Amino acid sequence: MNQGSHSAQHRDFGGFIGPDNLLSLVRNTAPYLFTSVGRAMAQPCPAPTQLINLVAQPVGWLQILRHGRQLSESEPDTPTGHVDYFALCLASHMATVATFVPTDVDNKIRDALWHPDTDRSALEIMAEAALAAHAWDQRLISTRWIAAPGHEPVGGHDGEWLGVAVGALGCFIRLKDTTWSERLFAAIDAELTREAAAFSAQRQLPNGEIDLLRLATILTHNVGDVDQGLKSWREAEQHPLAGRLRRLAHENSTPYNGIFHLAAHLYKQLLSSEGHRHYPLRDVRALRSSPDYLLPLGPCFDDWGRAMATHSDFSPASRADLLTSLLAGCRKVAGQVGYYRAIAGMQDGLGNLDVLGKYLPSAATKALKDPTLKQQIAIKQISFESSLRKRAHVLLNESDPR
Repeated sequence: MNQGSHSAQHRDFGGFIGPDNLLSLVRNTAPYLFTSVGRAMAQPCPAPTQLINLVAQPVGWLQILRHGRQLSESEPDTPTGHVDYFALCLASHMATVATFVPTDVDNKIRDALWHPDTDRSALEIMAEAALAAHAWDQRLISTRWIAAPGHEPVGGHDGEWLGVAVGALGCFIRLKDTTWSERLFAAIDAELTREAAAFSAQRQLPNGEIDLLRLATILTHNVGDVDQGLKSWREAEQHPLAGRLRRLAHENSTPYNGIFHLAAHLYKQLLSSEGHRHYPLRDVRALRSSPDYLLPLGPCFDDWGRAMATHSDFSPASRADLLTSLLAGCRKVAGQVGYYRAIAGMQDGLGNLDVLGKYLPSAATKALKDPTLKQQIAIKQISFESSLRKRAHVLLNESDPR
């Protein structure tokens, strides 16, 4: 590329999105990571020789983002540039995947950057980094996790990591590298075993069905990430390890005591309409300004809606924008109930949604009069969640009447 014809901000990186553009996307969806909020997560560190060297730090993703612009001065077609670009993509993805507008680099970190023709030492450095990144604490950048009794949190970030690790495994299988293949599979297998054990532990908890359903959502999406990672295997797709890992939420019900199959059954019966990408909320820019506003797992959004209605930093105009988008989402996303629950929470927090009337467009004001909406938000949180618990209990007994 002719550097004189384009600013550094618009340069690509070996045919991929350039570091500066990628960082601008992170700033767009999670600006707080670059303010005092980010500094409270971890103090800045000195500039590294390579970004990849920051992965093993406890908040490595944040340190990589802070120093990511230095990659703009690197050459993409070198092993050093390749591994540092992988580190930046990995950090950007993990930092934003639970936000309202995630960066779209997941295919790069589980497929495109693992091409077997890549420098072998670079691939091994990336694999070490991928394993180290498993220690990153998702609780700093997500509300979509559950800690079952006696277990570390299990969340959507674990699925994102699984997708990367499975992509790496496929690369080394194609290279016929038994040592790395065994090491990566052991890490993947340990993570899936851990998630299944957490689900089983949560199942034993009295009145724990709501968090069990949240875990069902997490586990189902996580093995979906495994399936996405397997797509990079290509000619190795018939490898025996692929047979063990593939379609755990579907017909492959034997591995891991069938826990992922059971979780998927709960998800498909009760929650599948809630598993969308929340596009209706992406236009509410105020939601991007604080980690306090991150959306949890649906459909139990009452507490989140109540928090949005009462948070001191969330303005009335922003609340009206949110309500407008939720109302639109109720119409556009068939079968979902989470947005109704968020509106019910807002109404509870505000006392009356009419207090936002002067900020609402006419279409939203009209939508508030819809009989279906009124019926849905009139259901009390305790009643809604009690009904959901009972439905989950019935399905669990039908699946395993022990």
